[in-house]
Amino acid sequence: MTRVILVAHAPLASALAAVARHAFPECAQSLAAVDVEPSDDLTTAMARLRETLSEEDTLILSDAFGATPCNAAVRVADGVRVRVVAGVNVPMVWRVLCYRAEPLDRLVSRAVDGATQGVMQVAVTRPQNQGPASRHHDQIHHHHQ
Repeated sequence: MTRVILVAHAPLASALAAVARHAFPECAQSLAAVDVEPSDDLTTAMARLRETLSEEDTLILSDAFGATPCNAAVRVADGVRVRVVAGVNVPMVWRVLCYRAEPLDRLVSRAVDGATQGVMQVAVTRPQNQGPASRHHDQIHHHHQ
């Protein structure tokens, strides 16, 4: 089974972990959260991430590419046993937890698929309150054409 580490600006990692544990309580032991505080620099974030790593294959899910949490994750990942995916959201986390038994390469693809398929526009435009057109202007009833 792959270990999952959430790393994000505080308090997002902990909040995502709470949502994940709510939906999948049996996965609590294989899930860790690292909140990067505003005062944390890259070195501090990297040290906190290294503390959560184990000998297991690990997928690190970070919030924003190029930000301190992601940069720390990229620097501690070896690209083989530890991989990183940026842009974490709830559908991504849930997808990863559902397929943790798959090989790490496949899990990375599942994470990206879960994130992109979980984003969609759901608001629709308001229906217009127009009544049916009166027959008075109906072209069929005009004899002058």
